[in-house]
Amino acid sequence: MAAKEFSEEHVIPYYEGDMTNHITLEMLVNILVLASGDQNNQLGVDQSTVIDKYGLGWVVTSYSIKIKRLPKVDSKVEIFTKGTSFNKYFAFRQFWIKDLKGNVLVSADSIWVLMDEKTRRIAEIPQAVISPYGSQEVKRIPKLPRPLKIKGDAKIISKQYQVRYNDIDLNGHVNNTRYFDWMTDVLGMQFLNTHQPTQIDIRFEDEVRYGDIVESRVMISNLDDGSVQTVNDIQVANKTVTNATIVWKKLN
Repeated sequence: MAAKEFSEEHVIPYYEGDMTNHITLEMLVNILVLASGDQNNQLGVDQSTVIDKYGLGWVVTSYSIKIKRLPKVDSKVEIFTKGTSFNKYFAFRQFWIKDLKGNVLVSADSIWVLMDEKTRRIAEIPQAVISPYGSQEVKRIPKLPRPLKIKGDAKIISKQYQVRYNDIDLNGHVNNTRYFDWMTDVLGMQFLNTHQPTQIDIRFEDEVRYGDIVESRVMISNLDDGSVQTVNDIQVANKTVTNATIVWKKLN
């Protein structure tokens, strides 16, 4: 059985955009997650149902995102998603964002797990939860690129943030999209107004909770093709909870 594909249209409102009139990375990932949640609802395995029945909640562990062109504010796009494969503990989901002419603007692969709401440990995926997606059961799901890590002697830029109430989602920890905000903000206005990401590989290692002080760190380097690579991490009490590699192109 082929994996069930879901799609929905979305208009980028002004509050999802930045000073360049394009959608922000945080909001880009938000609309991807929204589409996956809407598919969950359509299939009868929405988050609240899964929590109430099994005490489990979906959590993303990593993304690999390719960006050809970021959607602009006021543009209409169509978001596609499907859960293609799974094994005992992990589920693999793909996303695409297309313009109304069918051109792929963004594509993303992601890996998800079900977290026990009480123990905060990864749980086995119940067959009743995964079967509605038509995903293929496999021994090993596809691997995503592992982000680079900041070298101990590297020159870095860093900035601290305190986790606020509105950073927390219904799972009781920081919404993963907030990490994109922290990782980009540390780069500063001048860089963000003149560069756009083309490739993002991010891995979430641990949860961040209300009241934590997080430190966003970045190491910047120029690549041979003229693009810029940032190696980012988010730390709490000197422990890395998230790390990412982002490749940026300079805007004309």
